[in-house]
Amino acid sequence: MDKKELAKFKAILLKEQQEVLRKAAKTLNDEAKVDTNELPDETDQASSEYLQSLALRLRDREKTYLNKVEAALKKIETGEFGICENCGEEISLKRLEARPVTTLCIRCKEDQEREERTYG
Repeated sequence: MDKKELAKFKAILLKEQQEVLRKAAKTLNDEAKVDTNELPDETDQASSEYLQSLALRLRDREKTYLNKVEAALKKIETGEFGICENCGEEISLKRLEARPVTTLCIRCKEDQEREERTYG
């Protein structure tokens, strides 16, 4: 992969990183505004608790995705970006454009998914 392509992916990943951090900050800010003690009845409290639980699950997913983004950025710096962690072959640009945080080429990812369906 040439330097121009690496720079393009770095810019995409940095933008993704900023977006995830922005969303996380917004979620935290919105949660701070809700006081379950001010809700008038048990239904409102249950609804609020459900929404808070959902927000926590979403934040956990965002954290996982952020870790993948940061790992991809590190791989750009170390020269490992775009190399399949399983077979060592280059990951196609088309696949990287679709999912810049991917660590597996399409063949290895399909093999992994097939194995998960079989044993999972």
